[in-house]
Amino acid sequence: MSKPMTLNVRVGGALGEFVAANVGDDGLYENVSEYVRDLIRRDKERTEREGFERLKAELASAFAAPDSAYTLLDADTVIRRGQPRSDV
Repeated sequence: MSKPMTLNVRVGGALGEFVAANVGDDGLYENVSEYVRDLIRRDKERTEREGFERLKAELASAFAAPDSAYTLLDADTVIRRGQPRSDV
């Protein structure tokens, strides 16, 4: 596991007011660190969800293709394609 990271962020104006409204007695979070951790978790989940949706779309497209769009390959050909080229 990696060691904790310390972040220093300066936020002012409307963004600072927005953060202040979400932290403390009137907000959903007890402190700014808790708020930032939650934002990072949500962003990570969004990024993973978008990647999964792209993968699903690619698979759906591949499975929707007609059989004539596919080329039959044997295992040796697949293995050769996966090996690094020596002419590079």
